[in-house]
Amino acid sequence: MIWKLSFTGIKSRLKDYTVLFSGLVVASMIFYMFLSLAINPSFMSKDVNAPSSYLSFIFGFGIVLLAIITLVYLIYANSFLLSMRQHDYGMFMMLGAKSSRIGLLIFCETLITGVLATVLGIIVGFGLTALVAKLLIHNLGLAITHFQVILPNAIIWTLVFFILIFFLAALRNVHKLVHSKVIDLLHESQKPIKISNHPVWRSVEAVLGILLLAAGYYVMGWKNVFIVIPMALVTIVLGSYFTFDAFFTAIIDVLLKNKGFAYHGIRIFTLGQLKFRLRDYTRILTVISLLFALALGAITVGLNFNTIKDQVKGSIYYDAEVVSNSSNVQKNVDKLSIKTKHTYHYKETSHDLYFDKAEFKKNPVKNVRFELKNNLPTYKNETLNTGQISNPGTHANSSFGELVPNGIPKKIHLLPTKEAKNIKGQSKFVTFLSVNNFDKDYPVLLKIEKKQMQENPSLTDTLSGTKPLAYQTMLGLTSGFEFMGFFLGLAFLTMLASTLMFKVLSGAASDKMRYQMLYKIGAREKVLRHSISSEIGTLFVLPGILGIVDVLFGLRMFKLLLPHPYAGLWIPFTIFIILYFFYYVLTVKLYERIVLARK
Repeated sequence: MIWKLSFTGIKSRLKDYTVLFSGLVVASMIFYMFLSLAINPSFMSKDVNAPSSYLSFIFGFGIVLLAIITLVYLIYANSFLLSMRQHDYGMFMMLGAKSSRIGLLIFCETLITGVLATVLGIIVGFGLTALVAKLLIHNLGLAITHFQVILPNAIIWTLVFFILIFFLAALRNVHKLVHSKVIDLLHESQKPIKISNHPVWRSVEAVLGILLLAAGYYVMGWKNVFIVIPMALVTIVLGSYFTFDAFFTAIIDVLLKNKGFAYHGIRIFTLGQLKFRLRDYTRILTVISLLFALALGAITVGLNFNTIKDQVKGSIYYDAEVVSNSSNVQKNVDKLSIKTKHTYHYKETSHDLYFDKAEFKKNPVKNVRFELKNNLPTYKNETLNTGQISNPGTHANSSFGELVPNGIPKKIHLLPTKEAKNIKGQSKFVTFLSVNNFDKDYPVLLKIEKKQMQENPSLTDTLSGTKPLAYQTMLGLTSGFEFMGFFLGLAFLTMLASTLMFKVLSGAASDKMRYQMLYKIGAREKVLRHSISSEIGTLFVLPGILGIVDVLFGLRMFKLLLPHPYAGLWIPFTIFIILYFFYYVLTVKLYERIVLARK
């Protein structure tokens, strides 16, 4: 009988359960997506060129952050589940059902809902992971070839994590139910919430909130990361909390005192609701604003790793270096769209390299010089001083020595043409190429350098510093972190928006009576819908705005790492706005259906 009543109750709220179930599916799906990225051994070892200890820290930190936000999300999702069913459970107990039977019922109901959502989320995660991976690799030009969509370890750990969380959630629901009185279950939504109000302390909080945020944004411009991160963490967390707890409510108080504004329509009711919401949601709004900043920052910084590839291209002057005249190498050289081609002939002995000085006068050697300008890395093209190339210890000598095989251990000489020809030694040459379009010819350039290293492994040290090979190394590093940043940011944005949605919907039952009373005294449904849209819109917009401001100031910390940290901001911001707006509309529609329902 109890099971029949339970299924009847679920059927009557099928739409609510559909939203809850879909949200849980999204949570498990995204968790699997990121976990499959984070613990993918082939991806980590072959597509991301970085030390394993460094990768373990980065991915481990990402998994911890994702687990925390998933836990927060599931807490509010479970709260929404319990708020939908607690009135029914109270009715069952009032009709004579034992609390132990009801406890077993809600335990199984919560656990089964979670397991089914997790399994479905993993299955959907296979397809979505493959789709997103394909889109990212194609659209961003990422060099990722070893990413596995179906990863057994990721499946197992996702199941373990979610089953454990839902098991604890089920125990929590049972504990709350067993220790609650029937009258409390039936009228939980009507119990008043006490909120302390100390005007002096609120004023101090409001001022402190703005000052702490300003201090946090200021220190983000400092160069010492070990000082900036802890100071920014403390000031921005406290500043965000005080801002939500006092500053925004102070603004509402000002609007409430403006009678011309407050008494238009039912604004007085909407402002009162907002004032209550901000006080009640202070902690969750603070967490959401901070984690939205992390999400936007992860996507922005991850995508901006792409600019490092351009920096590599600008840090090396010549597009390729040719030291072999084999048919395989020359065949690939002929495929290039060559802009400039300069060849320097020399004789090599056991301790020296002898070059023809006339060739340098005709075509001086070019180079890119690294400089720090205003603590930012800059690259400047230069022409090496021909007269100093043969002088040990000079910039020209060391720069040219790095370009030539054995140019560092051996001494370089620039001799007149006749003297250079009379030197007894092995005749060699080095050709520096520049092409019209590096991105277009990059595959061929890379093939040229690799073929030369295959022919003569002793050239590895010299050729590994050429532009194609340096670009390949950086491409692997940046592609991996672009991929990770996108997944992590998308996961945060989705679950945080879902968390706020369930937090709002969890209190919808207690708000229903207020809207019913307004309707009975003559408020039009259109006016009530506008009030709901404004109230929920404010709850979504405020943490979003604060999170965006956090990102705009926080990106200054990456100026030493990224040449243009603010490049491509429209991509993460567009993702943020679209996703946020979707959850806002969904929350408004679900909230309206609950509070404006007619009996």
